[in-house]
Formats: sequence, C-alpha cells, structure tokens
Amino acid sequence: MTDRPLVAVLDYGSGNVHSAVKALQAAGADARLTSDRGLILDADGLVVPGVGAFQAVMEALRAQRGDELIGRRLAGGRPVLGICVGMQVLFEHGVERGADTEGMGEWPGAVTELDAPVLPHMGWDTVDAGAGSRLFDGIENERFYFVHSFGAQHWPMEPQTPFPQPILTWCSYGRQPFLAAVENGPLSATQFHPEKSGAAGIRLLSNWIGGLGGRSL
Repeated sequence: MTDRPLVAVLDYGSGNVHSAVKALQAAGADARLTSDRGLILDADGLVVPGVGAFQAVMEALRAQRGDELIGRRLAGGRPVLGICVGMQVLFEHGVERGADTEGMGEWPGAVTELDAPVLPHMGWDTVDAGAGSRLFDGIENERFYFVHSFGAQHWPMEPQTPFPQPILTWCSYGRQPFLAAVENGPLSATQFHPEKSGAAGIRLLSNWIGGLGGRSL
C-alpha cells in the first residue's frame, strides 16, 4: 500500500507559509511545516518558501543551517522545490538596494532588480514554459500569481554533457524577461507563488508531487 508522499516545508521563519502547506495537501501530499532536521532530510520532497528580501532570507536560512540541509538533499538526488525568494537564493548572489549577498550557488548568476517602469511585478501573468517541462504539463497556457521586484534575468550555465539540460521557463515583464521557473534534475523552483495561483498552481504542485513517489506502509 502506498501513502501520500511526505513533503517537508522548511520552517526557518520566512513569513506566513501555511498557505503553501494547505496547497501541497490539496495537491496530494502529506505536507508538514517543520524545522526537524531528520524529517527534512528523509522526506520525499522538500519545499523552500521565501518571503521578503534576498539578504534576510539567506541570513535566516543560514541561522537554521537550512542551506546545509538543502545541499545534503541535492547531493543525494532528493527533490527540492524553491518558491519565490526560495528560488532566488539558489543562485550565486542577489543584488538588492546596494547589498550584494552570497546565495547558495546551486545555479550560477545573479538575482537583480527587474528592468521595468512599474515595480513590483504583481498579479497574474502567463509564462513561456520550457519544452518538456514536467511542472507545466497540462497548464502551459495558464496564468500564475507573481509578486516580486527582483529576479534572475540571465541563465549563464553552460551545457554539461552528458547531463540533461535544465528546463527553463520565462516570463516577459518590462524590458528584460526573467526566469519564472527552472527544472534541473532534483532541484526545481518557481518565481511565482503556486499556492496563490488557484487551480493552475495546485496542478503544478501535483505535477511536482507526482515525481516524488509514495511511502510504503
């Protein structure tokens, strides 16, 4: 018998993340907000939420050794999903209001202010899903909810044969597109909030959960 996949939502003090837990449960997961290291490492999937500034999120993650836990999971090929600033901190560094903060460096490049006349980018928007995307399977033409002023606007990672190439999903806002999502082996992330994106967001989370497998009882 197979139970619902266990998904840990990393609790490191990043705002109100209970909506993410509820959305994951609605999408088919046994989701738990937790700071328990054993549970975080053993769960079928780990979700890293993020609200606020890049620097503040990185400081809070490091204070809880969350960056170490994320790194250990990825080293073992265990799935991780970053959301909003939880996506941004996966890059090498973030530049916000004069502060250049080191990120986790799972992906190269910088998170910078969007080149747009009106910020933040807030509300519903469509995305250009990458070919072969699992996250956007069946929802390629749907709209998702964004609220941010910063993003990754370039992808400098060079192809690394024989490894599969990351699947990149972009969004157009302002003068320069930014990454709306990345799927890179066990590590995936979205700049938008799937937990605030209605039925399309639940479907995206369900697509991610579907790749986790279940727990044998």
